[in-house]
Amino acid sequence: MRSPLRTTLSILALCASFGMAVPAHAQDDAAVAVDGLRLPGLNNYAPASVDDALAIADTGEVTLVAHLNEGGEEIPNGLVWRIFGTQPGADEKLPLVATARGGNGVFELAPGSYLVHAAYGRAGVTKRITVGREPVREDLFLDAGGLKLNAILPGGVRIPQNQLRFSIYEASEDNIGDGTLILPNVEPGSIVRLNAGTYHVVAKYGAMNAVIRSDIRVEAGKLTEATVEHRAADLTMKLVRERGGEAIADTAWSVLTDTGEIVYETVSAYASMVLAEGDYTIVAKNRDRIYQRDFSVVPGRNQDVELLPTDLLDTRNQFPD
Repeated sequence: MRSPLRTTLSILALCASFGMAVPAHAQDDAAVAVDGLRLPGLNNYAPASVDDALAIADTGEVTLVAHLNEGGEEIPNGLVWRIFGTQPGADEKLPLVATARGGNGVFELAPGSYLVHAAYGRAGVTKRITVGREPVREDLFLDAGGLKLNAILPGGVRIPQNQLRFSIYEASEDNIGDGTLILPNVEPGSIVRLNAGTYHVVAKYGAMNAVIRSDIRVEAGKLTEATVEHRAADLTMKLVRERGGEAIADTAWSVLTDTGEIVYETVSAYASMVLAEGDYTIVAKNRDRIYQRDFSVVPGRNQDVELLPTDLLDTRNQFPD
C-alpha cells in the first residue's frame, strides 16, 4: 500500500465538461501498435506542417475530426495530426507522409491505406483509414479527459506556486514504486490532457521530504480536479549569539529525522527548507563549535528556528569575545 511520509491525503475530485484546448507539456510517447504495425515514438508538440500531397492528381480528400469521447463535441484546436503509410521503409519504420496541427485536419492523399494518429496533450489515439477518390470524413475518439492538480496546507492555507510541483506516472498494478513516468514538473493549476484511466500522482512541496502520493482517476470527457493537503512547514534556521540576533556566517548545517536520517545539509548563514511534519534534530557547526537542538515541525506553522549559545554541546567552548 502506498502511504505518504508523515503526511495525509485529502482528495477533492470535481468533474466538469472538458472541451477547450489548454497548454500542456510535451514528452515523447511510446511507440503505438495498431493491427500489428508499430508506429515510431511520437512527440505531441514536434514542429508540425502539412506536407505536399503524395500526388498532384489522382488523390482523395480526407477530413479528420477528433472528440474526447463518443458523443462529445469536436475538439476545436490543440491537436497534432500525423498520417503514416502502412508499409515499412528501408529503416523498418512506417513513413510519415503528412502532419498538421490545430483542429480538424484536411488532407489530400493518394488512394490507399494509412494509419492516423491524433495527439491532444498527453492523450492520443491511432486509427487505420482507407482513402479513395471520393471525399471522406473520419472521426477519432480519444477516450480522454483532463487533470488539474493543486495542494494546500491545513486550514486551506495556499502553498506558494513556485514551491509546489507534481509528477504523473502510470499507475502500477503491484503498487511497488511510482511506475513509469509520464510527465514531470507539472505546475499547480495547469490542465494536463490524458487518456481515461488511473494515474499515480506525486506531489512535492519544497525540495526535501514533504511528498504525497495518490492514485487519481481521469474520466473521458471530463475535467478532474484533485487537491492534496500537505502536512509540512517552511522553516528558516540560523545560529545567533542572542535571540533575534544576526545569523553567523559560514555555519555548516545538518538536519536529521528522529531515526537519524540526514534530510538536509548546507553551509551558509541561514538554512531554509520545507520539512514534513515530525521530530528532527538540528546540528550546526561553526569553526570548532558544535550546536544541537531538537525541534518539531507543526503542519502549516512556518517559523524561524534559532540556535543559541545554550545549544552548544561543549559549554566550555563559547563564542569568543
